[in-house]
Amino acid sequence: MARIGIFIGTVYGNSQLIAEEAQPLLEAAGHQVELFEEPTLSNWLENSLEIHLIITSTTGQGDFPDSIAGLYNSLRTEHGYQPQRRYGIIALGDSSYSDYCAAGLAFDQLLQEHQAQRIGEVLLVDAQETPLPEEAALPWLQHWITVL
Repeated sequence: MARIGIFIGTVYGNSQLIAEEAQPLLEAAGHQVELFEEPTLSNWLENSLEIHLIITSTTGQGDFPDSIAGLYNSLRTEHGYQPQRRYGIIALGDSSYSDYCAAGLAFDQLLQEHQAQRIGEVLLVDAQETPLPEEAALPWLQHWITVL
C-alpha cells in the first residue's frame, strides 16, 4: 500500500479534524499516513511519500491559512514540474463569500500546472450547507481510498 502525507491548512481546526479522522480510515485500508500540521517544502518533497492529500480552509479574501501558506508559496516559486506527484484535495470554505474555497482551488490549479496527477475530484465543503465538515469529507474519503 501507499505512504500518504496529509498536508493541513487550518485556522479554526476543521481541516485538522478531517485529517485526524482521515488517518485511521487510510490506515485501516493498509496505507501508512503522516500528518503535516505546519507543512514545509521539504515535507512535500519527501521521497517516501507516494500520495499527497491537501486539506485546507480559505481565510480572509481567498487567502491560505498561515499553516500552509508557506508550502504553497514555496511550491509556486521554488518547485515546478512534478508529473510523478499524485494528490487529492479537500477544500473548506463558505459559499457566501466570492472567494469560496479559493485556497484549495488555487492549490489544485498550481499542481495541475506542475502536471501532477490528481486522484478523484476536488471536494468542496461549504460551511453554509455542512456545519460539520467531516460529514461531507468522510464519504468522499471512503470513495477516494477505493481509487488510490
